[in-house]
Amino acid sequence: MPQNVRLPVADLIQFTSSLFTAGQVPADEARLVCDSLVDSNLRGHESHGVIRVPEYLDQLKSGRLVAGAGLTVLNETPAVLAADAGRGFGQVQCRRLIERLLPKAREVGLACGTLRNCGHVGRLGEWTERIAGEQLAALMTVNDNGVLKCVAPPGGTAPRISTNPLSVAVPTADGILPLDLSTSAVANGKIRVAHVSGQKCPPGWLLDADGQPTDDPAVRFADPPGSILPFGGEQAYKGFGLGLLLDTLAGGLSGGFCPPAPPDALEMNNVVLVIWNPAHFAGLDHFLGQSALLKDYVRSTPRREGVSTIRLPGDRAAALHEERSRQGIPLDGGTWKSLCGRAAALGVEIPAAASID
Repeated sequence: MPQNVRLPVADLIQFTSSLFTAGQVPADEARLVCDSLVDSNLRGHESHGVIRVPEYLDQLKSGRLVAGAGLTVLNETPAVLAADAGRGFGQVQCRRLIERLLPKAREVGLACGTLRNCGHVGRLGEWTERIAGEQLAALMTVNDNGVLKCVAPPGGTAPRISTNPLSVAVPTADGILPLDLSTSAVANGKIRVAHVSGQKCPPGWLLDADGQPTDDPAVRFADPPGSILPFGGEQAYKGFGLGLLLDTLAGGLSGGFCPPAPPDALEMNNVVLVIWNPAHFAGLDHFLGQSALLKDYVRSTPRREGVSTIRLPGDRAAALHEERSRQGIPLDGGTWKSLCGRAAALGVEIPAAASID
């Protein structure tokens, strides 16, 4: 396998942005997309980081993803905005959706927005965490327009729904409390990372096309494909049930599709985003105080032998963000080779600051 490398944050953003601008993406859009992708790498979510750049470039070339797309409003009320993203970059269109929803939430206390025909939105937590930073609470989910079926129901041997992630983030008196998870045992992107980097998958992630457990990530990309298991282990019906309902909300509310999609449907994200303004309910001070109290109470839990700290959602990502901001971002050799191959094809200079990790 190619050697792993490490790059300074600014260099990685500039390099990947240059790949997009060389692919005829406007510079402002390229920067927004790469800010988001690199932020995922900073937080240890490689599956939603710059590994996606070649995929996005291929989608641009095929016309599935459209640079410079606008946001078309389908329906709007004081609390609701339904829009068509025109197959634009998810990282761009999500920002636009949030900009339209924040004033609604501040004015009437609750806002709900949907997007259909949206490019891959990246890490959902980025968007809910931004909203929590505005002292609002947020919930977000997406599906894949009924096209990317990758999760098998308990007892099944073939995929029927997508990983249908869920993110919730709330403000607290001392920051935010975020949650971001897929309703499958693992995000599909993490299978991709294992495949590209030549790694095996842990037990409990995958089934092959015959419904047998496997550690080979290649089965997800075979024909016929293998399946990702729902989260929950022996109680996987919980993860699958949650994913099923989120798929229904994302496809049904947005105007997109749930599985099975029509034959000509494109693999896009359909988005549902809900924002609450605590000031319109029991009051912001009460919400901030209670959320901070709960965080402190959980952290004070007596620890089992060998456990140094009680972690809350977001703790690991925050620690990695601080570390990688200082030390640079590590990239596996497979991802780096793919990026360098695209750079050569597009005539983009490879950063000299990349060091062997």
